[in-house]
Amino acid sequence: MNLDKLQAEITADEGRVDEIYLCSEGHPTFGIGHLIVQSDPEYKSLCLDSFVGIKVSETRVREAFEADISVVLKDCEILYPDFYELPEEAQHIIANMCFQLGRPRLSKFKMMKAAVDARDFKEAANQMLDSRWAKQTPNRAERLANRMLNLAMEKTNGTEKV
Repeated sequence: MNLDKLQAEITADEGRVDEIYLCSEGHPTFGIGHLIVQSDPEYKSLCLDSFVGIKVSETRVREAFEADISVVLKDCEILYPDFYELPEEAQHIIANMCFQLGRPRLSKFKMMKAAVDARDFKEAANQMLDSRWAKQTPNRAERLANRMLNLAMEKTNGTEKV
């Protein structure tokens, strides 16, 4: 898997903020969609009345992002034991979704998983769009579903890349 490409894709979808902010669900976050947890050095800042806007170093943003990507890839392997046998494009799509949703929520995409397991990428795309996630983040969902659909077309045309 091309990790640089995956990181670039996720950065484009998530954006990058070098300070603490509240995500769309109101959780303290920084960097490239990094949710602040108790083990983070930034956690102690949350007790301040005005923690929003506290700067986070470029090094720390990169460190948190790399750690998050590592967790995401492990989670993808848990959800899809044959994860690295899938076409690289499917790996990137699933990892992108896992980054955004987390493993617990992505694990609820049972029909999508069944379709991916069967290498029915058209059905996987349909299942991606038939979700609350697609209604909440329609642009990202449509973009990722279209990429999954392209895999189905490649497979049909005999140009599948693994």
